[in-house]
Amino acid sequence: MRRFAVCATVLTGALVLAGCGSDDSAAELSVSSAYMPQPVSDSMAAGFLTISNKGGTKDELTSVTSDAAGSVTVHETVDGAMQEVDSLEVPAHGRLVLASGGNHLMFEKLKRKPAQGEKVTVELHFAESGTVEVEMPVESATYTPKTGH
Repeated sequence: MRRFAVCATVLTGALVLAGCGSDDSAAELSVSSAYMPQPVSDSMAAGFLTISNKGGTKDELTSVTSDAAGSVTVHETVDGAMQEVDSLEVPAHGRLVLASGGNHLMFEKLKRKPAQGEKVTVELHFAESGTVEVEMPVESATYTPKTGH
């Protein structure tokens, strides 16, 4: 009987420790390093930013909207080829980086050409976290961020 009690105690302790090690917290998203290079075209522009997730659950960027454009699409770059995608994953305890030469946003059918120094408002729509509004400053066409990407 004593052996059974010891085994039960060890098993219970192991289950408690296993429960402590799991992280079922929701996604905790924040956005940094957002910017739009001043468009060279009257109809299209790109956008870049970093989405960090401090939570224990992944999320997905499913769409982006902005009053500045007729549509905003999400693009993935694989082996130098750009393609529109329905969503991009924001991993648990990780980051989704949208940077020049990589994954990015495309603003299509601009309603007006944003100028350097202005800000463009975007709404990032996530599968789990809802909508996050971001002010995206318009930088020079040749701007390169010092940090964040």
